[in-house]
Amino acid sequence: MIARLKAGIFVRALIRRAEVAGAQAYVARHGAEEAGAVVIKIARLDGTCLVLDQARRGEGELVWVKPLGDSADEARAKQFFEKQIRFDPDLWIVEIEDREGRTFVDEPVV
Repeated sequence: MIARLKAGIFVRALIRRAEVAGAQAYVARHGAEEAGAVVIKIARLDGTCLVLDQARRGEGELVWVKPLGDSADEARAKQFFEKQIRFDPDLWIVEIEDREGRTFVDEPVV
């Protein structure tokens, strides 16, 4: 069994990593501290964004998937988040504002 980092700790570390690199980051929706799923919205500040959702593959390896493809507009991202919140009320949403579209995650983006 793979040990999981608490969601709240992961979110705070992600925000810190983004801010140290010069991006703005904040919690758009606070989920369950212990085990809530995390979704990341990377706003490119041009009206488009990249949405990353957690997934597990193989032996439980954490990866990030792009449920809306490489680019989405704000309205489409909002619809996606609303649907996910109905499915998982413990969901975290982290928004990163970065013109370069950097993800700031260590795990693979697939």
